Amino acid sequence: MNAKEYVENVIENVKAKNPAEPEFHQAVTEVLRTLVPVLDKEPKYMKNKILERIVEPERTILFRVTWEDDNGEIHVNKGFRVNFNSAIGPYKGGLRFHPTVTLGTLKFLGFEQIFKNALTGIPMGGAKGGSDFDPHGKSDAEVRRFCENFMMELYRHIGPNTDVPAGDIGVGAREIGYLFGAYKKIVDRWEGVLTGKGLNWGGSLIRPEATGYGATYYLMEMLKKFKGKRDLKGYNVAISGSGNVAQFAAKKVTEYGGKVVTLSDSKGAMHLPDGINNEIWNAVYETKAIRHGRLQEVAEKFDLPWFPSKKAWEVAAKEAGEVHIAFPSATQNEIDGNDAKLLLDSGLIAVVEGANMPSTLDAINKYFENDILFGPAKAANAGGVAVSGLEMSQNAQFTYWTAEEVDRKLQGIMRNIFSIGLKYAEKYDKPTNLLLGSNIGGFVKVADSMIDQGIY
Repeated sequence: MNAKEYVENVIENVKAKNPAEPEFHQAVTEVLRTLVPVLDKEPKYMKNKILERIVEPERTILFRVTWEDDNGEIHVNKGFRVNFNSAIGPYKGGLRFHPTVTLGTLKFLGFEQIFKNALTGIPMGGAKGGSDFDPHGKSDAEVRRFCENFMMELYRHIGPNTDVPAGDIGVGAREIGYLFGAYKKIVDRWEGVLTGKGLNWGGSLIRPEATGYGATYYLMEMLKKFKGKRDLKGYNVAISGSGNVAQFAAKKVTEYGGKVVTLSDSKGAMHLPDGINNEIWNAVYETKAIRHGRLQEVAEKFDLPWFPSKKAWEVAAKEAGEVHIAFPSATQNEIDGNDAKLLLDSGLIAVVEGANMPSTLDAINKYFENDILFGPAKAANAGGVAVSGLEMSQNAQFTYWTAEEVDRKLQGIMRNIFSIGLKYAEKYDKPTNLLLGSNIGGFVKVADSMIDQGIY
């Protein structure tokens, strides 16, 4: 069996063994098909059945979370933790609280996390977890009660050298605080078991900014290498989302001279005809990060055009006229083939993924068919987990680094991630294919470690 046949056989087996999990199928297909060149060159990976092993989580934990709302009514939610791979370090990956969370969603995220974490150069394995609980619209007391009951089960499976969760969609500073407080009370120890903590109790400076800043640093590496550009002057940048990633991507893009033309949330998209300024940015941060409100409130406050139920891409293409850079920062599969065509017709030159797997396979194919620079999520949005790794290092040393130190380390990590992807892209004669290069770069590190450690 040749490498291509081997890969397709593994993909079909994954689909058969994991039915009704389309996001997981998509993630596996996207990664494995790019590995054909390295499997052709290095038969040891086929001999050691690395693909069959790497697509199967080492451990999957499912549990019930029962909690009481402010009216005394009892609710039951599902809790999950998928420990995918620990070959290069303790499991590391976020917790997502959102009504759309399923086991399949978390398996796709955990699988992606294996390669993303490997690219950072920090010893971290891949994992993901969460619940179908929706924190939106809940009181602080309700969120606290849910987090405490969630941790009553999760605590037995995590630890600073075992599994270190972080935040994700629906899990911000508030939720991390409640989770950490519950963990500390249960185990009677202060230890760096969660990242994204508050600055007063073990958190790292630059952690909230890390994913948005890191993705922008990655974008600048792409533009410098392939376009000879060192700033974003003259570029319209369409950003989706308005949470943590989108907020700080918008700030850093603006610092580099780019014009942010959209932000969005699940209810619609906001057009920014003159870009984003400090006053608007502060309002977005206060509305979304502090009050957990809706982006439409910001649009109304500043009399900015608001488009209900519209995607950022449609609004940007229609209202801004030209869209040079797409910066998806909301959720998976938010750019499909039709969205990609719309962006291409609007002058697109680059896509940098701030969210996890925000482009469908059809969209990715369209990027490559049209020679669009593409910064894949597992490389471009690794800044968040990179600074989580730096937070773990600070906790282990019982020290704090300055914002300048952390930001400098983050920039270095993102440059290195870009360099790894470029190195392997060039090695396999696809010099601009950073998706292939990043997948192979992450895979080789993990696969070689798995072989070194025997069969487990």
